[in-house]
Amino acid sequence: MEVVTRETRWVVREGDGPTLGDVMRRAGADPTAIGDGRVFVGRIRTTDARTTVEVGMTVTWSTPSEAQGPARVLVDQEGIVAVDKPAGIPTIPDTAGTAHSLLALLASTLDTPASELHPTSRLDRDVSGVVLFARTRKAAERLKRARSSGNYLRRYVGIATLPSESNLTKGEWTAPIGRAKDPKKRAAFGRDAAPATSVYEVVAKVRMLALLALEPITGRTHQLRVHSAHAGAPLLGDRAYGGESRVVLDSGQVLAVRRVALHCARVVVPSVSGAKIEACSEIPGELRVLWAELGGLGDAWDRATRGTMCYLRRPP
Repeated sequence: MEVVTRETRWVVREGDGPTLGDVMRRAGADPTAIGDGRVFVGRIRTTDARTTVEVGMTVTWSTPSEAQGPARVLVDQEGIVAVDKPAGIPTIPDTAGTAHSLLALLASTLDTPASELHPTSRLDRDVSGVVLFARTRKAAERLKRARSSGNYLRRYVGIATLPSESNLTKGEWTAPIGRAKDPKKRAAFGRDAAPATSVYEVVAKVRMLALLALEPITGRTHQLRVHSAHAGAPLLGDRAYGGESRVVLDSGQVLAVRRVALHCARVVVPSVSGAKIEACSEIPGELRVLWAELGGLGDAWDRATRGTMCYLRRPP
């Protein structure tokens, strides 16, 4: 599953009309975009064509290429559904509308209303891996308690650039995370910063790059991406936080990185019986190929995904 979106911005001019519907018609835009939730007036999603607009306002809409195929369900147990999210689609509806989100794809796959599925974790659009949904209120409450008690365990893997004199091996990143100047981003020690803790381990190195095993203890927006960047080790492909979108090899070959090199490989939560529910997602082919082209060994992925770090030593 992959979604490519094209975003269009239109600044309202004299003569465009007094309503959003008038502006969209003037621009020759897809008439279904408003009802699909793909249109924003300023920063506000607007689903009513009768919304009043004024000269100088910015209207933004996206034209998505719909994701194809059903959602890949990893676990469906005790009201909890684990789904394997590919990079390139959002967990929930975003500026490109509703139909291409993981939530919509899962609802279609399970033949159930999207309103009955509640995401209890979210992955950014360009991050892949396990996402858990609750199908019932009881399941949602169980997962909420698991999170608050430290028993909602998540193992990520990522490829990051290391600083020239890096002493990163393993430990914790504890910089609080708040809002950045850009409302779409977060920052270490940003505005209204909240406590944040991430466990990390450098599993393998090649050149000045590292394969990282990562576990977020807290659940702040963009937490692992912000913490990695703040530590001087931004994730490859994460241009929002200083990550490189291409790597030049010693041979002169240029490798393009078209997504954030971060993948949620493993999630473990308690079951009703007190045992555990575990969902695992295979490392995407594009990340395996990237690591191999960089000169990394394939067995590092297994150590990164299945190895034991301090947080996962705590049984769920």
